[in-house]
This record gives sequence, C-alpha cells and structure tokens, in this order.
Amino acid sequence: MGSPRTSRKSRGSRRRRWASLLGATALAVTAGGALAAPAGAASNVDFATHCIPPAIAGLPPIDGTTTAKITVDNTSPKVGDTVTVTYTVVAAAASNPTAIDLPADIMTPTGKVTLGGAQTGDVTVAGPRKNDPVPGHAAFPSFSMTGTFTVTSPGAITLSPGDYNIHTSYLLELDTVCTVTNPPAPVSETVTAAANPPANTRSISLGSASGSPGDPVAFTGSGFTPGATVTVAGRSGSDETADRTTVTADSSGGISGSLVVNDLTTSGLVAYEGGSWSSDLGAGPVAYIVIDDTPVPEGSQKLTTTVKAGTLSMSQAGDAVAMSAVDFGSGDASTGDLNAVTVKDYRGGPAGWSLTGKVTDFSGPGAKIDAGKLSWTPACTTKAGSPSTCQAGSAGVVGSAGATLASAPDGTLTGGEFTANAGLSLHVPAFTTPGSYAGVLTLTLT
Repeated sequence: MGSPRTSRKSRGSRRRRWASLLGATALAVTAGGALAAPAGAASNVDFATHCIPPAIAGLPPIDGTTTAKITVDNTSPKVGDTVTVTYTVVAAAASNPTAIDLPADIMTPTGKVTLGGAQTGDVTVAGPRKNDPVPGHAAFPSFSMTGTFTVTSPGAITLSPGDYNIHTSYLLELDTVCTVTNPPAPVSETVTAAANPPANTRSISLGSASGSPGDPVAFTGSGFTPGATVTVAGRSGSDETADRTTVTADSSGGISGSLVVNDLTTSGLVAYEGGSWSSDLGAGPVAYIVIDDTPVPEGSQKLTTTVKAGTLSMSQAGDAVAMSAVDFGSGDASTGDLNAVTVKDYRGGPAGWSLTGKVTDFSGPGAKIDAGKLSWTPACTTKAGSPSTCQAGSAGVVGSAGATLASAPDGTLTGGEFTANAGLSLHVPAFTTPGSYAGVLTLTLT
C-alpha cells in the first residue's frame, strides 16, 4: 500500500487520464463579457453565461458569452392561442476542449425561454440529438430548441433566452449546464397578443320546418346581448329575402316571436344583432322550406323538379410516390411530390371539410426512419364557380400524429371541386443504413 502522497498522486493521475478520455464530451467556455443588445423583433442577443462542465472532465467553471436568437411562429396571437418558440444558440459559449474529433449526433440540448411584459414565466424548450462532427478544439455548432406556450394575457410579451444544458452521449452520458449570469438576458423577440372575444353562443330554433307562403313560423333564441335589437330574417343561399322582423332580447338574452314567410325562395332563417348579418353576432341559418301550394290557373300545368344533394368524396392521381435518393452519410433530404388529390363537395349544405394526413415510420433493411422526419408544403386550388374556397394547410411536420393538407370553412352554402397537393421532404439522418425505405401516408377526408 503506497504512502498518502503516492495515493494522492495516483488519484490525480487517474483523474487526468479520465479527463483526457472524456474531455471530448465536456464543454470549454470562451471567455468574454456580455454585450447588451437592444430589444427587437427576432434579433441576435449576447449575454454573459456561467457554464459548469461535467465534474469528471476536470475543468473548472468558466464564464463566457452566448449569442442567441428567439423566433416564434406567430407574432400577433390572441389570448388562448398556442405559440411555438424556437431558441437558437447561434454561438455557444463553448468549444471542444481537446484535440479529439467529436462524432455527429451526440448533443441533445434543452433549455428555457423567459417571458416578460404582459405574461411572465418560462417556456421549456428541447432540441433533437443532432449535430455535425466537431473537430478538435473547434467551436461547437449552432443548435436550436423548440417549445410552446399558451397566451393567457393580452399585450406585449417579451421573450429572452434563458439557461440551457448540453447533454452529450459519447463514452458517457454527461451534462454541461450553462446559466444566464445576470438574468433576464436581453429581449430577442416580442409578440403582441390581442384579447380573444368570447365565443358566439347565439342560437335560434323554429316551431316548424316548413309552411305555405304567408304562414307565420314561431321562433325562439338565446345567447343574444340583453336589450339588443335582433333581426330575424329569411335567407336564400347567401342572400336575405324580404321576409324579416325585429324583436328585443330580454334581460337574459332570449328572444321569441313569429315571422311571416312569403318568399318562395326562402331556405332558412337567421337572427342577428346590428344592421346586417355577421357570424360574430348572429345565429343560424336554420333550415325552413316554403311549400308552394299556389293553385294552378285554368289551362296551365305546374312543373316541379328537385336538386338532389350529393356526397363529399376524394380521389387520388396515384397511390405511389418515388422520392429522390440520398447519399449514405450525407444527412440530406429525400424529396418528392404528393399525388394530386381531388376533393368533390356536392352536399349543398353549410358544412365545410378537412383533409388530413398522417404517415407511418419508414421501414428499411433492419432499420427505420422516424415518421416525424417527413414534412410537407401543402397547396390547394379551387375550381372556378365553386361556392367554397379551399385553404392549404401549414407547412411543417406530418408525422404519425398527422397534419392538415387542405380544408374549406363552414358557410351558408358550401361546395365545389378542389385540388390539393404538397411537396414532400424526408430528412434522412446521416449514416442511415443503405437500402430501400417505405412508409404509408394515409389521407382522411371529413
């Protein structure tokens, strides 16, 4: 058994050997003071950072500077909206402390974004386990982390970069924790939230669904502004007919009365506050049919016809997409185009529709590519003369949870023919096992 001095020397030698071996996963901090950046929309900001490398690396805490940027997917949300936040560390206060080259995809970052102004708190963000190889003594690459928060207060909400942690998985699972020296860090982004008006709960119901010309139809309603003047009118498609009356909402917002319907084209009744129809202040339309029982004059013949409601359907231009090949080790995107999808809405009612898609994992030779690696950029066109106008879904990840390809909103009269398609992009991780991979994209029309 060696002397105490020999034992301490031996322990110190082992510590240095571990530090030499594991230093590849530790972070060295570049010294420098914080550079205050003015607040602004999605601007890079510098802030003083205190980083603590893994203890086993044998490196002391070092103070340095981080350059970061906060971006959001919506700078003008309403109360109740969910905002996606991306925290990008443009230049970490860290570099590879050894001459050892670090392999790709060993870094998993997490952190937080600090909210201020009209809403306070922290947004937890996380990034994928993905990074380019880092040469010895080279600066660590930029990385991004994302998270979401729900807007709870109207007004200007500031977003500042907060503490972050880099977890490394190389030889051992280690963490390097970096904190803001003088929190909060400078503001990088500001969103202005609007108050969200309460949902429209106005409703109207009828005493009967049909009647002869000149018959009165009883109606009741609720959810209107107490004491407001409410117009009850006939509707033919998207136009009002001459059939109308006004009533005053009682102290609880209820209405009641009757409307004499004369116009043979009336197909429904609406009720609304204000000088004209508004979906925010109205109710209906509620279906009502005028039965034309006018006697046929002597020597005449009454001709009738019926427009039959159809169905909501879709068809595809094909059932297979051959996406572009990628080189082994490149980590490039495999791209392609979704076969065009034709939506036909011949129902002739007030309902809109939604076309969504979800994808399975891409299975290959003893390996797979996660479904979350597939993204799309949707597009949608409306055939001329269609009552509705389709809307393309948002560009982004499809994944197993699914996303919207296209949709059409509810309306007084909807329908038409639409063509939806999308550009596809599958991120193939670097060094994915060579071979053919296939996933199934399922589209659902509702």
